[in-house]
Amino acid sequence: MSGQRLCVFCGSNSGAARDYSLAAADLGHLIGTRGLGLVYGGSNVGLMGILADAALEAGASVTGVIPRALVEKEVAHRGLTELRIVETMHERKALMADLADAFIAMPGGYGTFDELCEILTWAQLGIHAKPVGLLNTRGYWDPFLRFLDHSVASGFLKPGHRGLIEVRSTAAELVDVLFDPYRRREVPQSKWASQEEIL
Repeated sequence: MSGQRLCVFCGSNSGAARDYSLAAADLGHLIGTRGLGLVYGGSNVGLMGILADAALEAGASVTGVIPRALVEKEVAHRGLTELRIVETMHERKALMADLADAFIAMPGGYGTFDELCEILTWAQLGIHAKPVGLLNTRGYWDPFLRFLDHSVASGFLKPGHRGLIEVRSTAAELVDVLFDPYRRREVPQSKWASQEEIL
């Protein structure tokens, strides 16, 4: 596990419950104590800032990736190990994915949903085979998971692709399962397999 990098998607707001901030601090601290590096969106506000500060305090190497337009709005974290400035949101997501060995999505809004769904789509298409997890603080992701089940039942998402996501309620449990070298990961069936092949 040591030396590997975890990419975390999370909100630039802190959320309405203190538990979200506590979970971000816990995950950041865990990243440092487990010898992992953090890759994230480079902001100093909301859960993103809490996560980065906790990881830095715990001794982690923290790489932020942020579009130039957001740097100019003064939300870039200036105390990181490394701050990579890109031109577009598309470049940001591609670079974060390239730098990471695994992904966690914490609670967040549209930006977090976008990052999570894109990285899952890339896994579905076989572009990467890196593990993806949801840190389900206060059951935040429960409605999203029910929607994925609805998508499977409606024939738009294959069960194997639904299974691409690991879900845990604590940072320690999720990091353990994502970086478990002995955990056998099933290769999902091709998105283009027929319904008959699935059955």
